[in-house]
Amino acid sequence: MVAALGVSGGFMHAQSRPASWLDRPLASWNRPGGALPTASMARGSRDETITRCDLKTPASTTGERALGDAGWIAFLNFDQRLVQGDIEIVDGMTGGDGMCRPVGYNIFVFVGGRFAGTLSPTVMSSRADSSSGAVRILGADSLSAEFERYTEKDAMCCPSSRVTVRYRIDRSGARPVVAPVDVRVTRGL
Repeated sequence: MVAALGVSGGFMHAQSRPASWLDRPLASWNRPGGALPTASMARGSRDETITRCDLKTPASTTGERALGDAGWIAFLNFDQRLVQGDIEIVDGMTGGDGMCRPVGYNIFVFVGGRFAGTLSPTVMSSRADSSSGAVRILGADSLSAEFERYTEKDAMCCPSSRVTVRYRIDRSGARPVVAPVDVRVTRGL
């Protein structure tokens, strides 16, 4: 229920803001055959972020190349390439904060080399409510992702809780699509 930042007593705290997608009943935002979203950033800003943050953008897999072509800065989830069977998960950002943490990012899923959806319906920013954590491929058609939850009393370093969203890959149509299945509190409130 939080993501904006404020200063009080010398400490950075998150401030109240409208409910997150994680607070509402789950509904799939991905559509079969949906197009890979393009990054909303200027080429100069992309290049400046890559240089300033000394990023080594991966471009050896189909998903990594597709994100780069769509204007995203591809990066590895916790420095790990997430590929299992025909599933590939790649993070893509539009910028980095002062410490080069991802800003304006999402997590993209490719199945059989085709875009199958994102793990969040909106772009995220590090150290903000609903930002992602660990992502796991659980099987041929199952994924999970952890998301941080902040309250207005939380310091930016320390979210009060985390939730895990489980996803399934629906392969019943002409093109696979990622759909959220459930959300569970995994730590905290």
